[in-house]
Amino acid sequence: MMGFMNITIRQLKIFEVVAQHLSYTRAAELLFLSQPAVSMQIKQLESQIGLPIIEKMGKRLFLTEAGEELLIYARAIINQLTELDDVMDELKGSQRGRLKIAVASTASSFSLKLLGEFYKRFPGSNISLDVTNRANLLNHLEDNTVDMVIMGRPPEGMNVEATSFMENELVVVAEANHKLSNKTKIPLSVIQKETFIMREHGSGTRIAMEQFFRESGYDISSVMEMSSNDAINQAVEAGLGLSIVSRNTLRREIQLGQLTILDVESFPIMRHWYLVHRKGKRITAIMAAFKRIVEKESAEILNKSK
Repeated sequence: MMGFMNITIRQLKIFEVVAQHLSYTRAAELLFLSQPAVSMQIKQLESQIGLPIIEKMGKRLFLTEAGEELLIYARAIINQLTELDDVMDELKGSQRGRLKIAVASTASSFSLKLLGEFYKRFPGSNISLDVTNRANLLNHLEDNTVDMVIMGRPPEGMNVEATSFMENELVVVAEANHKLSNKTKIPLSVIQKETFIMREHGSGTRIAMEQFFRESGYDISSVMEMSSNDAINQAVEAGLGLSIVSRNTLRREIQLGQLTILDVESFPIMRHWYLVHRKGKRITAIMAAFKRIVEKESAEILNKSK
């Protein structure tokens, strides 16, 4: 027990950065320390625990089983201390609250507008934003590394609270002069013969799209994968295929006449956007203010910015 009592917060923070990047060199750069200083802190931590936490195989570092367990607790302790810092700032009447948000890449456009409105009202706040894919959003929620997440489909089997705040319409898009652009009520049997340009497996939009076609009894004939929403829109505009995307991401392309929304039977697919956070998370005043804006005022704010 005494070994664990002697562990310092500094050691845990250094270990967390090493574990995240699996590199002493990168950790040293990020922490503004020398590489030997980082290595020494890890060795001291291992000595206090009595087990190896990082192994070197060839040139690569790996977490041991003890290291994996320690990382879970290290992150929890660091998050608790950050939360304590926020609470103390709040009790001092500070206007410099901290807000860490992660959003699905498909939600980045309107999320930035909501954050812009929030920042106008709380100009002293310190905002951190990660625009990322679904897998990383789930990691953020699992590791409790952000305050709140904006995403299209809340995770199942995870201890979270999710509130829907806006409709998320999924539509079929094509290049502006596509052969189907003037057709109405295009049957799914026609659409499924087209090449579809999609995000990687596991993206929220792709999951919804595959589920829809599966339930409709159709398979998509041909798929081309792209790594970003911008790349998908550019590929569709270039005539490489169709895509199913959130209407929220298309305003600029539609206005410029670069893309067109096809009139396909059973579309749009209606989904929702959700604001998600860990259940039982202490909601600071700054988090409560952001939550209120998103859940109560998002439609009004976004209509104003059109």
